[in-house]
Amino acid sequence: MLSLSAQTLTVTAIFAATYVGMALGRVPGFLIDRTGIALFAAVAVAFTGAIWPPAILASIDFPTLCILFGLMALSAQFVLAGYYDWCAARIASSNSSQMALLGITIVFSGALSAVLANDVVTFAIAPVLARGLTRRGVDAKPHLIALAAASNAGSAATLIGNPQNILIGQRGGLKFLDFLGTCGPPAVFALVTVFLVVRYLYRDSLSHRPEPAAPDIPQVDFKQVAKGGFAVLLLVALFILPVPHALGALAIAALLLISRRFATREIMAQVDWHLLLLFACLFVVNAAFRDTGLAADALAWIKAHGFLPDRLGVLAPLTLAASNTIGNVPAVILMLSMWLPSDPNALYALALLSTLAGNFLLTGSFANIIVVERAKAAGVTIGFREHARCGIPITLISMAVAILWLTLTCPIPW
Repeated sequence: MLSLSAQTLTVTAIFAATYVGMALGRVPGFLIDRTGIALFAAVAVAFTGAIWPPAILASIDFPTLCILFGLMALSAQFVLAGYYDWCAARIASSNSSQMALLGITIVFSGALSAVLANDVVTFAIAPVLARGLTRRGVDAKPHLIALAAASNAGSAATLIGNPQNILIGQRGGLKFLDFLGTCGPPAVFALVTVFLVVRYLYRDSLSHRPEPAAPDIPQVDFKQVAKGGFAVLLLVALFILPVPHALGALAIAALLLISRRFATREIMAQVDWHLLLLFACLFVVNAAFRDTGLAADALAWIKAHGFLPDRLGVLAPLTLAASNTIGNVPAVILMLSMWLPSDPNALYALALLSTLAGNFLLTGSFANIIVVERAKAAGVTIGFREHARCGIPITLISMAVAILWLTLTCPIPW
């Protein structure tokens, strides 16, 4: 067993190394990714004796993980029914102008991301859209960048749009309709911003009329799509009603498993277990660091010097910096492990700004990385600089409008 000072030093070093790993996305020279880094760190802090098995279980926010699981199972319904592939193929093969295709892509991905996990939406759509547009002689890059940016922007509107909103909603006990009323309007404006920025920066390539091509539309099971649509409506209703959110999400997932069309194994295969494990491990690492007392000391110093992120003047630059270094989901997990405001308006601001900040750089959100990696596998390469060319103005404009909206509608101090 390590002495207290040595144990604190070791846990702090593991904690710091974990978030450096989140920023880098890997360990140089090895194939270990963010999930592997978080798992290694969680095991390491357990071996120091800083956190014991009962405390490990207590540190994991199981309601948040249950909601995420339920949303992934719900999205699996649409994946297995062929809905995402069908929609992406229809967009790619449309005879409309590229401007119209860009708008359709943004509206479609933004709307779906508001009610389903945005990571799943981008994972399914990106390769089909990339291949379809490339086959027609179209530069797919602006459409794919718009897909990622719109999925982030659209997901900002609701409590179930992305993992960080789910976590913030659970920790703060936020209500679905109140969240939508506060975060929905700036999210819609952010979608408009995505269209205008991408349209302007790629105006030359977007003016090219796509070559007509024989549509290669995959089969879709519309009965299963309808079943998924009903499940979405039921989920939203359960989130509005005074039913525990985790219980409602699990109930939807359980109902979807009762199927004559899809085996349970097929649905479970679509769940992003790596992402769920990443969150669970980050909860453990954060709890171990919190128990050293250094987090409380740091929070006291921050509060004494007026840097507590309950003000827009602090929260906006903090979320922008943190989201684009360690990623917006790890950043929110980290912040809430140290600071949980009692004012719901501060939580609305945290959710909205951390999500919109994810568009700034390629590393800002998992959705960005998913689109780039899936597009590369389909033959379309989007570089860091090319993404930033669109992402930076999209983020700065949408965050500025969001801050103005929050200032006018919520009593959040500067």
